[in-house]
Amino acid sequence: MTKNFSQTAAFIWSVADLLRGDFKQSQYGRIILPFTLLRRLECVLADTKAAVVAESERIAEKGLPEEAQEKFIIRASKHAFYNTSPMDLSKMGQSDIKDNLNTYVQSFSKDAREIFEHFKFEEFVGQLADANLLYKVVRMFATTDLSPEAISNHEMGFVFEELIRRFAESSNETAGEHFTPRDIVRLTTSLVFMEDDNALTKDGIIRTIYDPTAGTGGFLSSGMEYVLELNPDAVMRTYGQELNPESYAICKADMLIKGQEVNNIKLGNTLSSDQLVAEKFDYMLSNPPFGVDWKKISGEINDEHTQKGFDGRFGAGLPRVSDGSLLFLMHLISKMRPITTNEQEANNGQNSNQGSRIGIILNGSPLFTGGAGSGESEIRRYILEADLLEAIIALPTDMFYNTGIATYVWVLSNKKAPERKGHVQLIDGSNLYGKMRKSLGSKRNEMSDDDIKTIIRSFGDFEVVDARVLDKPEEVKSNRGRQSANPKSEAAKTFASKIFKTHEFGYRRLTIERPLRLSAQLTDSAIDSLRYAPKPFDMVMPALYEAFGNDWTTDSDTDSDTSNYGDLSAVTLEARAMIKADFSELKESQVKDVLAAKVWQSQLALMNKAKALQAAIGDSQFDDFNEFDKVFKQALKDADASLDMSLDTKEKKQLLDAITWKNPEAEPVIKKVVKVANPLYGAFSYTDPASKTKIVEFQTDSDLRDYENVPLNPEVTTTELIESYFAREVQLHVPDAWINSDKTDAIDEEVGIVGFEIPFNRHFYVYEPPRALAEIDADLDAVSSEIMQLLGEVHS
Repeated sequence: MTKNFSQTAAFIWSVADLLRGDFKQSQYGRIILPFTLLRRLECVLADTKAAVVAESERIAEKGLPEEAQEKFIIRASKHAFYNTSPMDLSKMGQSDIKDNLNTYVQSFSKDAREIFEHFKFEEFVGQLADANLLYKVVRMFATTDLSPEAISNHEMGFVFEELIRRFAESSNETAGEHFTPRDIVRLTTSLVFMEDDNALTKDGIIRTIYDPTAGTGGFLSSGMEYVLELNPDAVMRTYGQELNPESYAICKADMLIKGQEVNNIKLGNTLSSDQLVAEKFDYMLSNPPFGVDWKKISGEINDEHTQKGFDGRFGAGLPRVSDGSLLFLMHLISKMRPITTNEQEANNGQNSNQGSRIGIILNGSPLFTGGAGSGESEIRRYILEADLLEAIIALPTDMFYNTGIATYVWVLSNKKAPERKGHVQLIDGSNLYGKMRKSLGSKRNEMSDDDIKTIIRSFGDFEVVDARVLDKPEEVKSNRGRQSANPKSEAAKTFASKIFKTHEFGYRRLTIERPLRLSAQLTDSAIDSLRYAPKPFDMVMPALYEAFGNDWTTDSDTDSDTSNYGDLSAVTLEARAMIKADFSELKESQVKDVLAAKVWQSQLALMNKAKALQAAIGDSQFDDFNEFDKVFKQALKDADASLDMSLDTKEKKQLLDAITWKNPEAEPVIKKVVKVANPLYGAFSYTDPASKTKIVEFQTDSDLRDYENVPLNPEVTTTELIESYFAREVQLHVPDAWINSDKTDAIDEEVGIVGFEIPFNRHFYVYEPPRALAEIDADLDAVSSEIMQLLGEVHS
């Protein structure tokens, strides 16, 4: 940050003092930013202003069409924009200043005028005039030197960003949504451009840069600057899209000043309305918002995913609606130029079909969120199987204005160098930072040029770097409160780089089943529980029965009339009051059901059937449900014809749930008999208690279901991979387990669901042994003594 930048930003910020009281803090930015832009444009045009005014007057006499006039005036302006008014801010007197200023702004060329329209500049000029502040504001800006000689384009970018940050901070808005800190921009830009030797060395090279979340244009400007510093003869063309109108206006103004084709900068939501839909780009840079949901545009996104598939942008999958970061990444991948197959064209530096490179900043969530088969996992799978990911770099925390969370730079390319093919480099740069003298919002750390060079060098060398200690000062700790006598030593700040094969991030998720083992017994208490229906009536019915069911007749073995069972008509008001007080979660339809006799009568009938079964079967415990099921079915079949013992599916489930329980000592429940044994996949040779052997499949116990993630290994078949793993890691310890072969991957249709994750921190984890117990005990003794001393002083 230069002296020019600091002084200029501070002076412009002081304009807010004039506005205080007449305008809300949230309005300061919408006034000061367009005035800053206006003054900058005015200063840029100053050297050719006289020539433009003269040419405008000359052309006006000829009566040429507007487009033809613009071409003549642009030539006189020597810039991509112009202003035909002889006025400027310094010449505006106090009288009629509102009309003069509006006329002055309308005298700009079309693209420049649009910038002020997005700020609703005319509306705020009127409000300033009504508050008698317009002349004062104009005079302050008229005396501010924003000429390119006084403050460069690079520094002007700092000015805009600092103003936005201050205004966003004062009005509780999110500054980070508008721009990215310049140290992160420099790092990301360098990573993306460093391997294009043609663009950095040859004459007449044409390259395109794109940012789908352009903000104020920091990434676009940095990309141009990076290439042009190394190769002034290169031609850089910028493209972008931005959702926020003010940020869009600043970006457009910046590109206008730099001579770019501003029609390539679009306003709107990139994900739901891509306004550069047919374009492909050489370089793409983006810092999408972290953790922002896409619920409002989910209709458009889901339609594109389902209707277009891989012909659209989101064919690989969709992330959860709470975080749209990966949608931006897939959008960028869809904008990659294809690789040329013509060798002669490939050697031509100006060929546009030579692939693309992407640099995108994401938080930690896209690395690992979502298990196998989820949208996030499928997106990672697509990226890694297509071999698009070159590297991921972990950044320090507290690097952004609006968040202190961990962030990562992803570098992608469809033109990997031969040595990088099939590999991904992970670089841990989380300790490469220095503390800022003064925090800016949440940004407390910054990366120096040396820090950035360390990462760039490691990336360029594409070599493994074992954790090496950095020459960084120790963190300054707070000296408040009681200090430990034996403080824990701080872990050394290290830098490391690791290289992995792409398949090492993948796994195949197996579903492991265990047999259901049930015991059964027709006890009195189990039968009595059938008096009440299952959820949602399992709590309210016992309460109602206890309060109002004492006189109901329930004995089915007598000639007693049970028609009054469940009749609550005489106590409906009292019953409703009790339900409202104690069971307010019940819906009105459920209240009506439980107050009607029908549900009570059906439960009574089920309970009486269970009693009849108990009389036939007895109340002995069965630890072989297979045997019990035979006895149970026979008892139903042999029941007295005068009794209706039929059970529908719902009744049978409730009855069995009441009289059975899981018992690890019981025999497994047989599902069906099969012909061929295959214990790995659940076909077991089973000898029952009667010593009869058969090949069977068992019912599964969902409570014992487990999952195993088997690392991918392309050198062996899937069958060999999962079966060897299962035999080694599962079957050896749990002999009755098996692989659920019905759970197959949707893409390769083989057993197990493929998943991909990038556990970045796990790969760089360094074990830190805990403090010795003696040291901890000493600290506790010291604290206890101090507490006793303080208590003694209180009592004395």
